[in-house]
Amino acid sequence: MENHYAKIQNVARRLASGYPLPDFYKDFEPAVIYSRQILETNPLLIKVRSFVSKNLDNDFGHGLDHAIKVTLDAGALLFIESKIAGYSDNYCDRRVIVAQCAGLLHDMKRKEKDHSSTGAIFARKVLKDVLKDYPFIPEEVDDICIAIKNHEAFKSTIEAKTPAGKLVSDCLYDADKFRWGPDNFTDTFWEMISYINPPFSEFVTLYPKGMESLRKIKLTFRTDTGKKYGPGFIDIGIAIGEELFQIIKKDFAYLI
Repeated sequence: MENHYAKIQNVARRLASGYPLPDFYKDFEPAVIYSRQILETNPLLIKVRSFVSKNLDNDFGHGLDHAIKVTLDAGALLFIESKIAGYSDNYCDRRVIVAQCAGLLHDMKRKEKDHSSTGAIFARKVLKDVLKDYPFIPEEVDDICIAIKNHEAFKSTIEAKTPAGKLVSDCLYDADKFRWGPDNFTDTFWEMISYINPPFSEFVTLYPKGMESLRKIKLTFRTDTGKKYGPGFIDIGIAIGEELFQIIKKDFAYLI
C-alpha cells in the first residue's frame, strides 16, 4: 500500500477511536460473550476455524479477522433471535454452531466473481468432502450454503427451506453488514486499497460513491435485531467516512 494510504488509514483509526461502540455490543453483551465462548470451545468450530485460517486469503479486506468478527456477531444474533422465537436451549445452541460455521466459511471465495455463489458451492464441497467427518446433517449443510449464497448486498436471494434456515441466512447477512460500519474505515477498506492500489485521483473520485453505498445498506438489514441496531453501525461508519473525506481533501490535496 502506498505510504499516503497508510497515513490516511492511521487518521481513520484515530477518528474511529473517538466514537463509542455500537449499541448492539452494550445491549447484548451476554449474547456476544456466549457467542465467543461457543466459537472458542466447540470442537467442531475449532476444526472449521483451523481449516479457514489455512485456506483463506488475508490480503483483500475479508480475511480471517473479518470472518471471525462476522462469525461472532452471527452467533450472537442467532442466539438473540432464537430466544425471541422460543427455541429450546439445546436447539438454540446447535443453530448457533450452524450460523457460526456459515460465518467462518462465507468469504472463502471473496476474490472471485459472484463470490457468494462460488463460496456456497465451495462450502458444500468442504463440508461433504474435505471435512466429511464433521457431524452436520444434510439440512444443516443446506442452511449453511444458502446463508453463504444470500450474504451479498443488493443481490437476489434464494429462499431457505425452513424458518430456522432463513434465520441463519438473515443473521449471517446482518453480521456481515455490521462490518460496513467502523470496521470499514479502520481495516476492511484499506486492505482492499492495499490489494488494488488505485491512483489517488481515482480513489478520491470514487469515494463519494462508496459513501452512498453505505447509506443504502442501512435499509437492507433482515432480522428484527439487525433492523434495530444495524443502522447504528452504519451511522458511525458514515460519520467517520465523512470526517475523513474532509481531511483527505484538505491535507492530501497535493496528491490529486
